[in-house]
Amino acid sequence: MAKAAKKKPAPMIVFSRARDIPFNRIRLSDSNVRETDIDVGLDELTSDIERREDLVQGLNVRAILDADGNETGDFETPAGGRRYRSIARLVKTGRFPEDGLVPCIVKKADAKTSAIDDSLAENTFRLALHPLDQFKAFKRMVDGGMSTKEVASAYFTTQRYVEQRLVLAKVSPVLHEVYAQNGMTLATLEAFTAHPDHGRQEQVWDAVKQSYYREPWRIRQMLTETSVPASDKRALFVGIDAYIAAGGSLLPRYLFDDDGEGWLEDVPLLDRLVAEKLKAAADEIATEGWKWIAVDINLPYGYDHSLRALAGTFADLTDEERAARDALREEYDRLEAEYEGADELPDEIDQRLGEIETALKAFEKRPMVYDPADIAIAGVFIGIDADGSLLVDRGYVRSEDEPQMDADGAGTREAGGAGADSVAASVQRAVITLSGQPAEPEEEEEDAIKPLPERLVTELTAHRTLALRDAVGANPHVALTALLYKVVRDTFQRASTSGASLQASVTHVFFREQGKDLAEAPYAKSVMRRHEDWKAELPNEEDALWDWLATLDEASRLALLAHCVAYGINALYERPNPYSTTGISQAGLDRRMAEADRLARAVGLDMVDAGFRTTAENYLGRVTKPRILEAVWEGAGERAAQLIDHLKKGDMAKEAERLLADSGWLPEPLRRSDACNQGGSSDTLPAFLSEDIDEDGLSYAEENNEAPMIAAE
Repeated sequence: MAKAAKKKPAPMIVFSRARDIPFNRIRLSDSNVRETDIDVGLDELTSDIERREDLVQGLNVRAILDADGNETGDFETPAGGRRYRSIARLVKTGRFPEDGLVPCIVKKADAKTSAIDDSLAENTFRLALHPLDQFKAFKRMVDGGMSTKEVASAYFTTQRYVEQRLVLAKVSPVLHEVYAQNGMTLATLEAFTAHPDHGRQEQVWDAVKQSYYREPWRIRQMLTETSVPASDKRALFVGIDAYIAAGGSLLPRYLFDDDGEGWLEDVPLLDRLVAEKLKAAADEIATEGWKWIAVDINLPYGYDHSLRALAGTFADLTDEERAARDALREEYDRLEAEYEGADELPDEIDQRLGEIETALKAFEKRPMVYDPADIAIAGVFIGIDADGSLLVDRGYVRSEDEPQMDADGAGTREAGGAGADSVAASVQRAVITLSGQPAEPEEEEEDAIKPLPERLVTELTAHRTLALRDAVGANPHVALTALLYKVVRDTFQRASTSGASLQASVTHVFFREQGKDLAEAPYAKSVMRRHEDWKAELPNEEDALWDWLATLDEASRLALLAHCVAYGINALYERPNPYSTTGISQAGLDRRMAEADRLARAVGLDMVDAGFRTTAENYLGRVTKPRILEAVWEGAGERAAQLIDHLKKGDMAKEAERLLADSGWLPEPLRRSDACNQGGSSDTLPAFLSEDIDEDGLSYAEENNEAPMIAAE
């Protein structure tokens, strides 16, 4: 039997030798494959070699042979052409001697590969540095003593770019590993720099890594959801310096967009500073003698709706102010005339013109002057403008404060207060409210018993009104019935329109008092979405609108009718006003609520199904402890109520929100009139809920000190 042939081992590789060669004995090879954009980046490479005073990588050269195949002592470089050109520039500027030694790899004379092969290989088999390695390298260089400016200069980039890479290097190593394995994009990794805590970064990543919703903005939002951006108008109003001086802390500035100023972490502190500054402004304005001052960070849309605006006059300018204004106008006209033909204004002239314009506008925005008698019955709205400046809107009279009329039609006294004679004698103390709540405790009223604060009922019924609009707008049959009901009564019964829950003229009702969560409620978004959809379809011209409606199919006509009818629904609780022709009477309010109940039953409205959830912000944190416990008892049972009855009010409200989350419990103004008690038991309340006494010993009425009101249903 023949033996198998032994496999011959592969020959051992022997690398080419390195040696130093005078630069003037080296020339560029015609075999170099880089022929396009050969000068791109050459300035940076030359500067880097000059900065290092050395080469990071030598040249690859081959000996030049004469006609007989003998070495001439000169060499050509097929691989390293850019380095060769950079050294040539240094020679030209005198930074490197013409015969200076250059480290080279000298290709063997019997090499199997050609010069073209070597040149192509060097430019092909190169792997760009992973960005993560660059982040870490920059960090090691800065940790080693280089400044960010020096690093940026060395690598021909901006200092901001280096700072961005340094903050990326500080992201959690866990996320670095995910990025290295292509588990996230660079933009996603950048989003995690919004919060420095590695634990928080990893927590957010765990929450989104299996989701399709991994957009950088969403990650950034999740990381900073418990903080306030420095661009928020509350932060601008207080000022970052004042916030820090009060002990507030900041998250690092976000470096990956132009608006990343950072975030304020201590939101309760910020809100307290905002409230204190607003209260100080209100106290100062109160010295002017106004009857009331309503302060809110966000003045609601339509806040001045149904109020009478006072007609004031601008305060006269003093002689000094008039002279200063005239001087500014003359300077402005002179500068404009002087540079009229200039293509571009010098910076200092442009800046000066801007300063003059600002100063002249200040003269135009001087305070209004009002009659003292008008001030005594009117009020002021104070808020924060979008740019963080104080917003003051003076001179509004509520319907209940309008002057009474005597039998001859002459004004006798202001509603519920002193007349004009007493105004001149003394300045009244304004009633200041912050976000609808008294800024200072009011005097206690004896026997003031009521179920809920009036403003709270108004806010809750605003939710109900929008939910009704959404439900009726989606139900053409009920909308048509409601419309027929209204026009039939108007035609055949000549009934009063006061208190009607449906205004056939479709008068859009604005909510002067509303909770912060109203605009985000699902039914509010549904109404607006339906409205925008129809608005996009409607022609703008009246004739075109008629023709468009005439040709609309029956189903679409009914759907549009339902939407329009729904916009006229008003199920809002308002304080009855028996003293004036404005406002609503008690009978009108009763009729409105009864008709709203009828509509709710017709469309089967359930506020829980509509999306309303009872929270600490919209109810539980606004009532006393016994009311919170009553809600939990009804929604989650007596045992649940007893488990939290020892907590302080703030903690109790938060825990109650959790306990009621899935219970379907609703505050009384949002319940259907035909619904029975929700949750819990139908038995009488337990002893610990039988009296409405809060933790400070005050009764519910004593703590809130408001006028009695009727039930909302």
